[in-house]
Amino acid sequence: MPGSSGRRPSSKQQDRRRRITELVMDAGTLRIDDLVATVDASAMTVYRDLADLEAQGLVHRNRGNVSAASSLLYEAASEYRLQQNQAEKTEIAKAAAELIEPGQAILLDDSTTGVYLARLLPERAPMTVVTNHRGVFDELAGAPGIHLVCVGGDYLPWADAYVGGMALDALRNLRVDLAIMSVSAVTDGICCYPQQEMVQIKKAMLASARRRVLYVDHTKFRRRALHAVAPAEDFDVVIVDSQTSAADVEVLRERGAEVEQAGAGSAGTGTGGAGRA
Repeated sequence: MPGSSGRRPSSKQQDRRRRITELVMDAGTLRIDDLVATVDASAMTVYRDLADLEAQGLVHRNRGNVSAASSLLYEAASEYRLQQNQAEKTEIAKAAAELIEPGQAILLDDSTTGVYLARLLPERAPMTVVTNHRGVFDELAGAPGIHLVCVGGDYLPWADAYVGGMALDALRNLRVDLAIMSVSAVTDGICCYPQQEMVQIKKAMLASARRRVLYVDHTKFRRRALHAVAPAEDFDVVIVDSQTSAADVEVLRERGAEVEQAGAGSAGTGTGGAGRA
């Protein structure tokens, strides 16, 4: 994610800022002097990092202390999430790519797994890709055979995505072949997300698509989030990673969802059928 200067940070900067983010998330509040000593960087460097993280809505600085912003506590920010569970995201992104056919119009949400999927899409071109996620847009900008549509609106730095009335209006006027998305949590077969404004975007995406795909890694079954997006059976296919437990898969299938476990061979079909085709 770009810093306050507009340039993308180097890999060394990203690693350091990710480390700072993790430390602040774990502690809640830290003295900046202690943070400087822990990350083994100069005070000036750490203060620059904190300024960028604060601009992204991840942390707050106050009188020598730094604390996690509410957005970070509710849903880890895009740059941080992009680095988490990389093997799992790669696995489910590959499974999702197999469902995409050349010539289709597809829609990708703010999920960072979408960035992993976007890296695979030029191999399946030509296609149209619609997204509200700047990370996906940046990944595909200029890619041959990809007609890229960015849904604009109010920009959320922590999500690196666009929301709000303009985005909703744009989505309501679109019809795509396939919407592929993730959520923060799956509880008793219900897909949930912490922020209502993003839930509205996800629901509009589902309404604009002929077919819907959910991809979630095993960690999403151990979390809770405030707002319901949709029950799992509203999706035509639910893709989970190979580490997802049999019990969690069974809950989805009992609700009637079609579940494909990436890396586990063939897809499984629920007793009640999948969502609308």
